[in-house]
Amino acid sequence: MQTTSGTAAARDAAQPELRYPLAGKRVWVAGHRGMVGSAIVRRLASEGCAAVLQAEREAVDLRDPAAVLAWMRQNEPQAVFVSAARVGGILANDSYPVDFLDDNLMIAANVMRAAHEVGVEKLLFLGSSCIYPKHAPQPIAEEALLTGPLEPTNQWYAVAKIAGLKLAQAYRRQYGRDFISAMPTNLYGPGDNFDLQSSHVIPALMRKADAARRAGARGLDIWGTGQPRREFLHVDDCADALVHIMKHYSEDSHINVGSGTDMTILELARAVMKVVGLEGEVRTDPSKPDGTPRKLMSADRIRALGWHPSIELNEGLADTYRWYCEHVVPSLGG
Repeated sequence: MQTTSGTAAARDAAQPELRYPLAGKRVWVAGHRGMVGSAIVRRLASEGCAAVLQAEREAVDLRDPAAVLAWMRQNEPQAVFVSAARVGGILANDSYPVDFLDDNLMIAANVMRAAHEVGVEKLLFLGSSCIYPKHAPQPIAEEALLTGPLEPTNQWYAVAKIAGLKLAQAYRRQYGRDFISAMPTNLYGPGDNFDLQSSHVIPALMRKADAARRAGARGLDIWGTGQPRREFLHVDDCADALVHIMKHYSEDSHINVGSGTDMTILELARAVMKVVGLEGEVRTDPSKPDGTPRKLMSADRIRALGWHPSIELNEGLADTYRWYCEHVVPSLGG
């Protein structure tokens, strides 16, 4: 149940060549209001960028190619982080397959096409670990892509993300563009989505556990058997990794971003209950779907690039719960 924690000394010992300094650059974080995008904006504050550009949703719809191109021509970004996406959990993916496929395809295509046309120097496309086959060998290496069937419950999102990373490769091969892709594992942290109809596992468990504690209940109900294994990474660690990749990586292949360790959903539920202060047992429901049996990504490539996570899971869960209590609970009337 432990996460891998790196140190500054270990990171410095393996520091690779600086290929693309961000200092003095105009950097656009597409999707800056999302959990990952806002974390990237926080992380870029220490990079000395000339400007960190943020396009409000009301100002430019990333699904509109003309609007995206016009905005980029006007604002002239030199580097782009594509963190914008329609995201959600199993229920949301299953309920809105067209939205998940179409919106994410359009975002990737429009931003990359415009980046090519205005001469963006470097672009990082953000994918997801769900791109890999449901029964991929564990831990999942980057080479496992397209070697087997996807998990059906989130295939729409996965297909769109696979298309996005392949599009980045295509621009690189056909036009010589320095477009790269990174595939984060399951993320959590401040700014997460706590809507039970569309959230991922950690915010869903945290909201349910908090509600149970406030109601004076004991125990926590979870979907499935609790036996599937998942890997988790705090969003601030993810942002640090993405900035590191932008500065030090320039290859055709996508690169995994993860903690390198995993745990069962049952173990996770107990950890969340401890942080929230909810007592009792975890009650499983085997009639509900488990999803992919295990999803642990290989961290070999990003470790070789000199990056390690620094936020332990229990510390990260506590940080997330503080944010939840400050920003979400008041809106729920708590």
